[in-house]
Amino acid sequence: MAGRGEEQMQMKAIHYAAAAALALAIGLMGCGGATVASQEQGGKATVTKRAFGKTADGTPVDLYTLSNANGFEAAITNYGGIIVSIKTPDRDGKLGDVVLGFDNLDGYLGNHPFFGALIGRYGNRIAKGRFTLDGQVYKLAVNDGANSLHGGIKGFDKVVWQAREINSPDGPSLELKYLSKDGEEGYPGNLSVTVVYTVTADNSLKIDYKATTDKATPVNLTNHAYYNLAGQGDVLGHELKLFASRFTPTDAGLIPTGELRSVKGTPFDFTTLTPIGARINADDEQLKRAGGYDHNFVLDSGGGKLAQAAEVYEPTTGRVMDVYTTEPGVQFYTGNFLDGTIKGKGGRVYAKRSGLCLETQHFPDSPNHPEFPSTILKPGVEYHTTTVYRFSAR
Repeated sequence: MAGRGEEQMQMKAIHYAAAAALALAIGLMGCGGATVASQEQGGKATVTKRAFGKTADGTPVDLYTLSNANGFEAAITNYGGIIVSIKTPDRDGKLGDVVLGFDNLDGYLGNHPFFGALIGRYGNRIAKGRFTLDGQVYKLAVNDGANSLHGGIKGFDKVVWQAREINSPDGPSLELKYLSKDGEEGYPGNLSVTVVYTVTADNSLKIDYKATTDKATPVNLTNHAYYNLAGQGDVLGHELKLFASRFTPTDAGLIPTGELRSVKGTPFDFTTLTPIGARINADDEQLKRAGGYDHNFVLDSGGGKLAQAAEVYEPTTGRVMDVYTTEPGVQFYTGNFLDGTIKGKGGRVYAKRSGLCLETQHFPDSPNHPEFPSTILKPGVEYHTTTVYRFSAR
C-alpha cells in the first residue's frame, strides 16, 4: 500500500514536473534562482529564497519556503537543514504553524534541543561515544553524559549546507549537500551526503536522504522536528498510533539494552489511537528514566519499503499527521527536557511536553548491537532512506 501511495504522490504532481520543465527551458530556474514557480491545480507551487542571517564566522544563511497550490508550505534553512516552519490547514481551512522553533537564525545558532534539525552522522545515542569496526576502536565526540548524541558536538545540524532548488517530479524541492570529512567528530571516512526536501501536491513534506563513503562508517540520518498540531499548549491531548508492536527498552543512560520488548499491556502500546498523556505518568521504570516517552519503536514493516510508521491526530484543530518511512524504527519523544527556559516564535515559551518528535531511524547504538539492523555504510554502496510527513484534517 505504501508503494502505491508514493506512486500516487508522483502522479498528482506530474503537472508540476511539466510546468517546472517549461520554466527551466525559458530560464526561470537559473542558478541565481530567487524564486521558482509553476502552475499547479489552478494555483502555484513555488520555491522562494530569502536571506536568513549569518553564522558567527560571517557565512550567509538562506531560508527556502516550499509551497504547493493548496497553501501548504514548509520553510527550511540551509543552516543545519533545519525545518523552521510547516504551515498546514486545520479542519476549518485555517493555516497554522505546527513546528517549534525560532523566528530568526540567531535562535538556532544558540543552544536549543535540535529544533527542526537534520541529524547526522548518527541520529540518537552511541554508548560511551565509541564503537568497534573492522577490528578498530573509534572514539566519538561525547555530548550527552558519557554518550555521543545526534552526531556529536558539531553534528550536521550545525553546519551550512550547499543548497539549490531542483526540478523534482514530486513538487517544489530543495537539495542540500554536505561533505563530512574523514575523522569529523571521530567518525571514519569521507561521507558525501545529499538530502532533498520536497513539498508534494497532497500536503506532504518528503525527505530523501542519500550518502556515499570512501571508508566503512556508521550512518543514521533523521530529522528532529518538534510538532504541535494545535500550534500551542502541550501535546498530551494529541492522539497517537504507532505501527509498532515492540520497542527497545533502555538502561539508566537511555541506551538500548538489546531487548525487543512487546508493547502489549504496557504504557508503550500505541497500536490504536491513544492520547499521549493517557499513560505518560504511569508507574513504569522506562517512563521514569526518560521523564516520559523517549524510546525507539520497532516498526512492524521492518524497513526497506515505504510504509506507515505513525498517525497523530489533534482533536481541537482536527489536524492529522501521518508518517511514512523506509526506516525500521522511529524514536517517539515527548519534549521531556523542555523546561520553559527557551523562548521561541513570537516569544512563546516552550514548556515541558510542548512538542513531540517522531524521528524515523535505525535503532540507537546499533554499532554496538550486532543483533540490530546494521547502520554500517561501506564504499561502493549508496545509503538511501525516505520519510514522508503527510498533513490533513478531519
